Amino acid sequence: MMDKKTFAIGVLSLSAVILLAANFLAPRGVIAADSIQDNDYSMQTARSIAGGDALFVTDKRTGMMAVFIFDPQKQALINTDVQPVQNAFANMAGGPTRRP
Repeated sequence: MMDKKTFAIGVLSLSAVILLAANFLAPRGVIAADSIQDNDYSMQTARSIAGGDALFVTDKRTGMMAVFIFDPQKQALINTDVQPVQNAFANMAGGPTRRP
């Protein structure tokens, strides 16, 4: 016959094994701050100030960068801007901003 203490230890051990297995089997979610690179394109994710997530896509051959923001209210991906990458660094150096 099993007493209450042994039964409680068994239930807690079984739940610990289930939680450990669920931790290893859970799919890895995408977090802002991931980066993917290829020979032609580079993609970075980040949190948007307005809410939602932002995706920065850089074309390495042309030097252009596009910014896409996911709007959680509209459930849509919005293309916000496309500019040369040099524009981001021109503002930091105090130089003029050029637009194509």
